[in-house]
Amino acid sequence: MTQKFGQSRSRTTRPAPVLRPLAGVDAFRAFLFPNNIREYRKKRNAGSLLQLSQSIPSITYIRLSKIERGEIFARADEIRQIATALEVDPERLLIDIDDAAFDIAAWAAEFQSPDSADPLADSLAVLVAAAVRARRAADASLTIAAFEMDYGIAPVILSRIENAYKPFDRWSADIQQALCRLFGVRDAAGLEQDVVLAHARGELDAMLPMIANPETRIAKTRARILALRRELAAEGPRARPLPRPKAAHPALGSLMPDDVSAPVLDAIHASDNVTVRLVPVFGAPLNDGLIARVATGEQVEAPRNAGPRAYGLRICRPTLGSGLPGRSTIIVDPDRFPSAGGLAVIREAEGLRLLSVTFDRQGRMFGYSEHPDREIAIDDVAPEDVATVLSAQFE
Repeated sequence: MTQKFGQSRSRTTRPAPVLRPLAGVDAFRAFLFPNNIREYRKKRNAGSLLQLSQSIPSITYIRLSKIERGEIFARADEIRQIATALEVDPERLLIDIDDAAFDIAAWAAEFQSPDSADPLADSLAVLVAAAVRARRAADASLTIAAFEMDYGIAPVILSRIENAYKPFDRWSADIQQALCRLFGVRDAAGLEQDVVLAHARGELDAMLPMIANPETRIAKTRARILALRRELAAEGPRARPLPRPKAAHPALGSLMPDDVSAPVLDAIHASDNVTVRLVPVFGAPLNDGLIARVATGEQVEAPRNAGPRAYGLRICRPTLGSGLPGRSTIIVDPDRFPSAGGLAVIREAEGLRLLSVTFDRQGRMFGYSEHPDREIAIDDVAPEDVATVLSAQFE
């Protein structure tokens, strides 16, 4: 009987193979959407990405950063907004990756240091990805739901693992331990030995071409950029919106959310003259990346589309990574539910938590933070405990 990967087998006394760099691993798999945004931002003297973000309030800084870096695909409306801010035709922000002059290595060099690549870490990530795929193929009971219920690995995380999203040692301790349990090994060293042995026996050969394959990335990029070109062409040219006149009345610093009636707020939002509204700022650091809703005594300007209960929240620590510094203040609207690609604030028993929002393959909404490494199913949180982030301001 043929033995499948992940099943117990007798150990031999032969020395275990050593992890070596794999051939054909796509070093640029993180760059799905190469574009000219950074180039035109510099040509137009648009300043830093933070400054550009402040002129496009409908796109969060983190999402704009990921778009410029090519880590996620932009939507046609986002390309138009960025192009308007940069005063350039939207088409010029798109790159023809089939152009002989285009070099993904040269483009990616703008966003990664030459010594950032670690062939061994990349190879281990790919082997782990192939091993998980092989384990699932060998055991029909290992469904996506089973991974979540039995091992605590959510669908989005499983997808990232199976596509070698990042090196094994960059996953949280909980995810590393879950993978060790999946393969019945004690620790990360044991898992590395298992996947290297499986590769040496040829048990991962069928899975490896599916992971970190440059042809897969190129095909996906080509298709999405073509679709974007078609969407932009179908919409046709649009007139650039005229700037709003500056405020002709005093700032509304004395108006607090609980003191203003709905009709007054409606009038404020509809007015072309009164453009400034200040809301109170809260925020004090707690353990585990949480934020206490403690008044700071400060106020911050809210965007015109902010609801009557909107407030400012100082995030205190860079829980989403360096893209959103700890001294940033976000505008939170508890009357709006977040959407994928944006940011959310959820209320827990001990305090508030800031999360980056995405969907998994089943359409479920998840929120993530980096420091600490957290993944939370937003669909399981009571709607009244979920708020959306409208904008961010940086100090």
